[in-house]
Amino acid sequence: MRNEARPYQTAQYTSRVMSDNRNNQNDPVAADAGRPDELTYHAQSRAAAGNAFTQGGGEASPRNSNLESQSNARLTQPSQQVQTQLAGKARVQNVAAQPSGVSLQARDRGYSLRRALFAHNIQKQNDERGSVLELTSSSSSQQYPPREDKSSKGPAVITIEDADGRGSGASPRTGVLPTIETRDRSRWPARQGQHTAGLHIAFNAIKEWLGGKFGPIQLPPTVDGRHVQVNTHSKAGPTDERTGKPHINNRIRSCKYTIWNFFPKQLVAQFGKLANFYFLIISILQLIPGLSTTGSFTTLLPLLIFVGISMAKEGYEDVRRNKFDKEENERLVLVLNESCRSNLKTTGIQDDSSNTSSHTSTRKSDLSGGRLDVTEPKHLLSSPRASAWTKIKWQDLNVGDVVLLKRDDPVPADIVLLQTAGTEGTALIETKSLDGETSLKTRKPLEIVSQNCIGEDAIVRLEADFVVEDPNLDLYKFDGRVSAAGQNFPLTSNEVVYRGSTIRNTPSAIGLIVYSGEECKIRMNANKNPRVKAPTLQAKVNRVVIIVASLVLFIAIILTIGYVFWKRTTENKSWYLQEADVPFAHILVGFIIMLNTMLPLSLYVSLEIVKVAQMFMMNDSDMYDSTTDIPMEPKTSTLNEELGQVSYIFSDKTGTLTNNSMKFRKMSIAGTAWLHDHDLRKDIKSASADLKGQKASKDKEKSYVKGIHQGDSMSEQGAHQQNLAARSLRKEEYTSTDKTDDLLRHIWQHPQSPFARKARFFILALALCHTAIPEKTTEGEIIYQAASPDEVALVTAAQDLGFIVTDRQSGTISVRILAQEDEEDALAETYQVLDVIEFSSIRKRMSILVRFPDDRICLFCKGADTVVRQLLAKADLAAKYVEDVRRRTDARKSLEAQIAVQRRSTQMSRKSLSRGIHPSLIGRQSSVSLGRRHSVRDSVDMWLKDREGEAAPPRKSGIHYTPRPSQSAPAHEATRGTPTQSSFSDDELDSLVENLNDDDVFQRCFNHIDDFATEGLRTLVYGHRFVPEDEYCEWKELYHAASTSLTDRQLKIEQVAESIERQLELTGATAIEDKLQDGVPDAIERFRRAGIRIWMLTGDKRETAINIGHSCRLIKDYSTVMVIDQEASDLASCLTQFVSDVQRGHLAHTVCVVDGQTLTAISSDFALKTLFTDLVIMADSVICCRASPAQKADLVKTIRTRVKGSVTLAIGDGANDVAMLREAHLGIGIAGKEGLQAARMSDYSIGQFRFLLKLLLVHGRWNYIRVCKYTLGTFWKEMIFYLVQATYQRWNGFTGTSLYEPWSLSMFNTLFTSLPVIFMGVFEKDLAPSTLLAVPELYKIGQQNRGFNIPLYFWWASLGAVEAMIVYFTMFSIYGEALFTRDNQLFAMGALAFSACVTLISLKLQFFELHNKSVMAAIAIFLSLGGWWLWNLILSEVYDPDNRLYNVNGGLVHSFGRNVLWWMTLILIVLEVSILEILIKVVKTIYFPNDVEVFQVYERDPEIRKRFEESSAGLLQQSLPGKTKESSLGIAREEEEQTKREAEVQDILDNRFRAMESTTVGDVMPPFGGMRKRNSWAPT
Repeated sequence: MRNEARPYQTAQYTSRVMSDNRNNQNDPVAADAGRPDELTYHAQSRAAAGNAFTQGGGEASPRNSNLESQSNARLTQPSQQVQTQLAGKARVQNVAAQPSGVSLQARDRGYSLRRALFAHNIQKQNDERGSVLELTSSSSSQQYPPREDKSSKGPAVITIEDADGRGSGASPRTGVLPTIETRDRSRWPARQGQHTAGLHIAFNAIKEWLGGKFGPIQLPPTVDGRHVQVNTHSKAGPTDERTGKPHINNRIRSCKYTIWNFFPKQLVAQFGKLANFYFLIISILQLIPGLSTTGSFTTLLPLLIFVGISMAKEGYEDVRRNKFDKEENERLVLVLNESCRSNLKTTGIQDDSSNTSSHTSTRKSDLSGGRLDVTEPKHLLSSPRASAWTKIKWQDLNVGDVVLLKRDDPVPADIVLLQTAGTEGTALIETKSLDGETSLKTRKPLEIVSQNCIGEDAIVRLEADFVVEDPNLDLYKFDGRVSAAGQNFPLTSNEVVYRGSTIRNTPSAIGLIVYSGEECKIRMNANKNPRVKAPTLQAKVNRVVIIVASLVLFIAIILTIGYVFWKRTTENKSWYLQEADVPFAHILVGFIIMLNTMLPLSLYVSLEIVKVAQMFMMNDSDMYDSTTDIPMEPKTSTLNEELGQVSYIFSDKTGTLTNNSMKFRKMSIAGTAWLHDHDLRKDIKSASADLKGQKASKDKEKSYVKGIHQGDSMSEQGAHQQNLAARSLRKEEYTSTDKTDDLLRHIWQHPQSPFARKARFFILALALCHTAIPEKTTEGEIIYQAASPDEVALVTAAQDLGFIVTDRQSGTISVRILAQEDEEDALAETYQVLDVIEFSSIRKRMSILVRFPDDRICLFCKGADTVVRQLLAKADLAAKYVEDVRRRTDARKSLEAQIAVQRRSTQMSRKSLSRGIHPSLIGRQSSVSLGRRHSVRDSVDMWLKDREGEAAPPRKSGIHYTPRPSQSAPAHEATRGTPTQSSFSDDELDSLVENLNDDDVFQRCFNHIDDFATEGLRTLVYGHRFVPEDEYCEWKELYHAASTSLTDRQLKIEQVAESIERQLELTGATAIEDKLQDGVPDAIERFRRAGIRIWMLTGDKRETAINIGHSCRLIKDYSTVMVIDQEASDLASCLTQFVSDVQRGHLAHTVCVVDGQTLTAISSDFALKTLFTDLVIMADSVICCRASPAQKADLVKTIRTRVKGSVTLAIGDGANDVAMLREAHLGIGIAGKEGLQAARMSDYSIGQFRFLLKLLLVHGRWNYIRVCKYTLGTFWKEMIFYLVQATYQRWNGFTGTSLYEPWSLSMFNTLFTSLPVIFMGVFEKDLAPSTLLAVPELYKIGQQNRGFNIPLYFWWASLGAVEAMIVYFTMFSIYGEALFTRDNQLFAMGALAFSACVTLISLKLQFFELHNKSVMAAIAIFLSLGGWWLWNLILSEVYDPDNRLYNVNGGLVHSFGRNVLWWMTLILIVLEVSILEILIKVVKTIYFPNDVEVFQVYERDPEIRKRFEESSAGLLQQSLPGKTKESSLGIAREEEEQTKREAEVQDILDNRFRAMESTTVGDVMPPFGGMRKRNSWAPT
């Protein structure tokens, strides 16, 4: 039943149809199905459906009912057919049995094929006889062709005929659909799968059974969609046909656990850690009587406490998520209540007309009965009555409720619009948090619905049936209809507003809830069952746990075998041991229990303490966003070390990389380029004002004792803001492009010059060609509201340039034109708007026809340069110069790519990062000669400059074109000016315009466009032409007919528009900057150097995504951009070619661009998905546009599971990013303009994208190094301590007697050795932040797992084993076998070994291995050693004196503590092991240094350290003004200058005194007197 009810064929088969049939021009069905314009055909099918409903009218005829019963009867037959039945309810059903091996998850392309055929049949119905159609096979026996196998090469055939099979005399129409040849690619996975087919079948069967038992309930699809009516009287709401129960309420839940599944999930997660499972087994063995020599509950109780703490921490974090859910669920919204219905019962329907008489005309009929009058004029929503609306919580909403939303209100559920109070009955919707698009979208209720929903009473009386599709994931498609009074009207996405959207620039809107709660689109796309995240390092620790457990078992077996031999040689011959026989198994288990703490339980207990402390250490002022008052906030401590291992970053675009702000930046007029920097200068001016105010409030005297004052910090912040504002433009932009202020000055001073006339006309085009609406604020300032922020930027730029749009009515635009800076001389003009041809994704342009005050009609057209240049009167000339620009650009990119490939090959040839700089400083201290030190500094400086210059190779202006007009003009025209002045004079401007012909203008303009696009700006080209009156009148008739057409309306409008958008004159070009967040390009470049690949996943358009990719340096100037589009090419051949190109290794930098529809087609074919995955893994960057939240999460999951050893990080700021944040190893939320939902659901939240740099490169790397050293140190200390214990068994007959006193043994990990490892895991900093940010390549230590791996563990374990032997045999040979000593019994030897181990552990972990030696290291050593000796003093006083095995009482004070040999042996053991550690470290550092050790030496040089700090100064604005910057940069330079000044003064004084000695006293006195006299008059 599930397969039969799906109204679409599989996406894999459909992708073959859609990609190849565009070449088939003879078959109309294939041609329609292959059109790239899915949205257009979507609209056509809806319009056609509305026409059919209007013509059909009333209820279904008996003939239709018979057809419906026949169709329902076919549902039980296993036939392979595509049936499309159109009756009174416009239902489309598909009974095609799905071919084996084909995914059923892709719906986009299936819907597109169905809609194309559906629209085609509706057109045929209207043309022939208007009968009900059914799409079926050409004969009853012919079946729909399944997916072809390897041997099949024939094309698929679809035949269309009438529903009754008889037709009207016309023969069936057959279309041949060619297929994509993927035979070679599809064989490989089939052959590979033959070996494991049985396992896959069994696994899938088990998975399906478990999913059916414990997974979410799979609801059957409805027969005819979901039926919704207005509901104001039933609290429970309508019934869900699928369940027979009321629809779910609007409550959402984002937390991971419930009361019922928390303990099962957490127990699985906790004991999924191998160490916990290991201790569980040991605990069970300890509970068996007679086996344990260390007690029964010594392992179980700590284990339960630790597991309980971990579960409580997870529960607390989930409670916080539930708190955030509660905040959203308890938001309030206005809902239509029952009072209107009760009023209708008492006063009657006539009251409605009286209530609405002020704003509506008398209605001929309504939806309560009779036929609809669609010609009634449209009305707006009146002021709502307060008594009719009730505020309720979001979670209490139900399907069928009517909600009232006002301006800037978030949408609480998926609604169908009933009425809006916006302009022309439209509502502007912001969907940034839903799909990431910044442009506002227009939504408009059906006209017939809005006309019958005027006033609350009218809404209550609305007897309309809204039929919508079942809840699904698709954000970009919507199927539905409205049935009322026997008529049907189509519902599309144009009438629906989804949850996650916000009402903008619309006073109010009323909507009917059709989906609620978890059935909303945004919730359907969310990850409902988020996985429990575990750090990647845990898997490697688990392997070491297996090794340690195996080692424990191995040692236990060796000791047990030793006991067997000892039993034969000693025990059997000793009469006093005759009754002491112990079974082999008991001995083995006893040794396992005794040595089980070689894998300490404290490994995880202390690690949790370390990670919690690391959370507090990450509270960094450099990651605090002062503008939004948002600090970095860690939401979990489990994944701290993951931050240092990231290899993939998946980033949203809107609000994450960009700042949700469009700014007009450049324009090209008459062959000249101009820079518009009004907003930048305002930012700099405001920052300078803040800086002056802060400096004025500073103290005049600067204190170096107290450090940096608050005023100093504020001034640094103000300077930083000023630098960021100035940094928005490149340096050459201030010098190579003239400012629009110069343009304005020329226009005002020479208004009648040729250039001024062209410039004014272009600015007028900016002021007229848009759909923005001006609004006045309370302060009188004019602001603009538009569906697209690009249009706001354009009309605002016109305002800055003196053409101010003051008013816009339905048919006019009022413009105030400034003749000078004084607005009193402004000229007010009104332009009549005749027609607006709106922008669409297919047209890629918009046009407006306006009548000038002098009655001339002008057409302005703006759009993509690739589209508008084809509409120019001299399109051939434009194409010629575009080709010239492309050739020059390709030559430049090829040169830059060769340089990049050479640089990359050179870097890859070096085995070590440090070898690329200078290896001569290794092992040398301050005794290095001055020349050698300068050589190292120069090498470091050159290396850093080379790496920092990789992002933007310098262009040679002599070879490649620059936007500066003076440089591109002929020699006699070019003049050079200063950066603050225009690069040419007024006369030269006019001369330039007069002397330039069309060839020169075209060449310059398209060169400018190429330069603008290279800088990542969004370019638009403007064209115009004056239209004669008679031509316009003829065109107007055609346009009116197309606009009112009920079939193919959009297509006809486009065709009519093309007839007038021709023979255009080139007006100019603009460049808009989608402003990035501060520091985004620099952050992406540093991430690239760190070996992290950046993917941009956005719901925005492809062109926008590519432009942002250029501006943020995700796409380099020499990058090879691979666009994967199923509508443009064959996917299989395209992917194969791309993979082959990348594998050759000749491409310098590759970027893959793919859209959501192509992803859907790829995901439905295993071979294509394999190819695509191989390609994106090899690519340097990937841009995915038009991606739904579910597709984002699927891409993250693909990389996470496919690329072994990789750590993925997803970052976003909207609710549409939550799914990928949960799917990635790490989810970073930005608390930005799109709300806080992403920040709440994330693992870590920050305020700006640039803060991710320090979070990963500094804190993430530190945390990784700390956790690795903590883990290695823990395993090492257990090895050295317990191997001494195991070695002692040889001398006690393998009886299991402990060398260490039991109470001390139990406190070893808790009291005496916990602080050294914990402090190492919390406070270690192997390199300074400035070094890590200046050299991001050092981050690769985590990606390559060089901090913790199996070989490294074996090195530490081997070293621990050797040192354990040194400890034991030195102790035993010197003190244990001493003939003359006070006490060499068991406790004395054990205390000596114990003391040596505790001392060595503290010294090694807090001195030898710790780079960041601070006061905390001394505290750790003092507390550990002091605690041990205090413990011995207390133990010697309170211990039971009758215990003869361990003679503890008075031992340290009165016995071995007074023995000099005991202390000398202890000192000798410590010296031996310390010398061994030092020798190993010295040899390794000199002969086998790694990158970290090299840069640790570099940091000791003040000049190199200052160079690192200068390179990272912009990222350390808060911390550098403190200790680092003031001590290293400020103080060092000031001391150097002070020393220099003192030396000069001293030289002057020495010369003076030498002159004094060579003369007499009398000769000297006058000059001194003269000096005193001059000094005394100095003030005057």
